[in-house]
Amino acid sequence: MEPSENDAGPNGGTSDAGDAPEGGTVEEASVAMRDVFGLAWAPVQRFAELLVAEGELRGLIGPRELPRLWSRHLANSAAVAPYVGEDDRVADIGSGAGFPGIVLAAMRPDAEVHLLEPMERRVVWLEEVVEELGLENVVIQRVRAEELHRRERFDVVTARAVAAMDKLARVAMPLVNGGGRLVALKGQRAEDEVESAKYVLRKLGAVETSIEQVDLGPEVESATVVLVTKRG
Repeated sequence: MEPSENDAGPNGGTSDAGDAPEGGTVEEASVAMRDVFGLAWAPVQRFAELLVAEGELRGLIGPRELPRLWSRHLANSAAVAPYVGEDDRVADIGSGAGFPGIVLAAMRPDAEVHLLEPMERRVVWLEEVVEELGLENVVIQRVRAEELHRRERFDVVTARAVAAMDKLARVAMPLVNGGGRLVALKGQRAEDEVESAKYVLRKLGAVETSIEQVDLGPEVESATVVLVTKRG
């Protein structure tokens, strides 16, 4: 997986540590964190188990990420779900290990989620995860997002740890339908990134850009989302 741009630390609550492959530790979800996922808890938990068992071995996550798997990656990914509507077509750019696309698909079974990933080994992983979790609302495409600029449009485009905002805008905005939204998970540099990207965003049709702190619940670290609405 590409290094995360999200700078959120572990959640503020207590959590147990379990055994990870080769003697490491892995964060387990607190009761408060389980509430973040609601009815999607079972598939998200199974996704976490797969990541613990194979993520590091397959080069999808680094060993330092296992002790903060829930607080930094899984809960953080859940922050995009409120921005997706019923029957929306969603594109997740650079899905990698499955953040946020797999989590989003589990939480929003009423949306069609396209996972865009150019690397074959990551595509194979995503296919295995989707089958294991029984996610029927997922379409996996082995493709660079730029290759779809002239072919497809989506109601929502999501991204996490893909690129700085100015570069991400060039990749993502051509995929967004008129009136649709780019939902980008960012970290502490979000304000600076948006400022640097404002002219590019405007040129690509953005009519409103906001930085939002998504409250995921008590004892769970909030997430930073850059929300860009495209001209209709």
